[in-house]
Amino acid sequence: MRFLPALSRVAALGAAAVLAATTLTACGDDATTSKAANPYGLLQPGVLRAGTLTDAPPNVYLKDGKFTGFDNDLLTAVAAKVGLKVEFVGTDFSALLSQVNNHKFDVGSSSITITEARKKTVDFGNGYDFGYFGLDVPAGSPITGFDQLAGKRVVVVQGTVQDDYATGKDLNPVRVPDYNGAINQLKAGTADAWIAPAEIGEKSAADSTGKITVAAKQLSPAPTAYAVAKGNDPLREALNKGLDEVIADGTWTKLQAQYYPGRPIPADFKPGSGTVPAPSASAAS
Repeated sequence: MRFLPALSRVAALGAAAVLAATTLTACGDDATTSKAANPYGLLQPGVLRAGTLTDAPPNVYLKDGKFTGFDNDLLTAVAAKVGLKVEFVGTDFSALLSQVNNHKFDVGSSSITITEARKKTVDFGNGYDFGYFGLDVPAGSPITGFDQLAGKRVVVVQGTVQDDYATGKDLNPVRVPDYNGAINQLKAGTADAWIAPAEIGEKSAADSTGKITVAAKQLSPAPTAYAVAKGNDPLREALNKGLDEVIADGTWTKLQAQYYPGRPIPADFKPGSGTVPAPSASAAS
């Protein structure tokens, strides 16, 4: 009888060990199940929450209550290839990359040019488009080229590669949060020029009823890509896979023709896994 308490303690310890092991196994199973249900680390399993803009046609914009444009329609097709639906949310470009890395959005979709500086904030998928810088000016302006901007009041959207370009040229640009702000400055005559993504600048000029013209354009230095949070390799790789599939099935070419009719594609630009760092100016007509 004197041995029973000791035996009871041994049995209790054994039971506790079994219970702990069972609990750890269950937790491991939960983690495995959770990862299987959400392999890309999305805010909501199966839904790709994308930060984008409302005012930058034909690249990204809001039409009849729906987010559309080349970048967004392409992302919808890419996501479908890997079994995801896309939920678009409007934001300012100046905040977009930090919002992606802080997991407010799963991905950023806004003709984001890949730069070394931006790689410090987010990771990029493979390039899906090239682009030009456009120089928009008020109608009647004597400005005809980028080399005539010294001493002029030049407006740019904050945080864009156009902002980087103007700053690098010591133009002391006026920074605005969105494209509508830049357009309004040109229309009001409070800016001499706007350095814009060329496609957006061309569309804005066409819609301005003669108040804005495109003075010049030149190739952008690098391709555009979707941005994901640093370290989210599963999502980045899934988007790369989906992009290659929509290139292969002709969707990329169809959307290019739809949104950029007549725009020449540089001979050395290859989207997707064939992306090159930058198209050469001599390759574009």
